[in-house]
Amino acid sequence: MMRISRWVAAFVIGLLAVVAQAQVWPTGTTRILVPFPPGGTSDQLARLLAAELQTELRQPFIVDNRGGAGGSIAAEFVIKSAATG
Repeated sequence: MMRISRWVAAFVIGLLAVVAQAQVWPTGTTRILVPFPPGGTSDQLARLLAAELQTELRQPFIVDNRGGAGGSIAAEFVIKSAATG
């Protein structure tokens, strides 16, 4: 289990390095959609990622859990969302 946690931490740090170097990022609040209920591993990782992204990019990030129906609820939410660029 500890090996997986270290791998996930390394992945998140690598992802932050890539995102930090991105030239264009949407302004305003960014929503991270998690297709699982709150409290699970996916939710915890998304919240850690949101905190780091908020620190690095100085923009608010919100974790939005839309669990159920095998991810269909979250997918429908994304499809019906307005484009932000």
